[in-house]
Amino acid sequence: VVTRDDVEESLRAIFQYVKDKEQLFKELRSQIEEIQQRISVKQRERDYWLEYKNVGSKIHADKISSLEKDIKKVKDELQRTAEYYRDALNAVKEENKRLFDRHVKLLSEEALKSAVGYLDKHCRREIQENEWLKEEVKIYRKEVSDLKASVQLLEEENTSLVAKLIDTKLQNL
Repeated sequence: VVTRDDVEESLRAIFQYVKDKEQLFKELRSQIEEIQQRISVKQRERDYWLEYKNVGSKIHADKISSLEKDIKKVKDELQRTAEYYRDALNAVKEENKRLFDRHVKLLSEEALKSAVGYLDKHCRREIQENEWLKEEVKIYRKEVSDLKASVQLLEEENTSLVAKLIDTKLQNL
């Protein structure tokens, strides 16, 4: 039996979970901004070394290529991180939606039970009788479909017997 307090507590837990995830995403955004700043710093450093290389210095060519590789690694890491967090965000959104739908369903069921609890005895009895009648209608509909199938089989059998009878009478004539 789920009480209103249980439902409220579970909703509070979900909302706290969502707040925690939002805080995590804020932290991730700040990390992404920090990585982008590092990228811009590395880009400026790369530009400096490219200019130095173009002036004629071959001494630092290895360092320039190393920095270019670092920039590429950081960009790839940023892209992978962004994709990972995008997927994680989508997964969290789906999970939150599923949990929210489940809790809404629980709340609606609880509200229905609560509403039925406030009804008078006569109305509650009518609701119970209505449910019982619905079950009876299902049973009778199944029986009707079974009977229709039986009647159809009997009609087909009668038709074949009548056809045989007519054939035998024609042969006797």
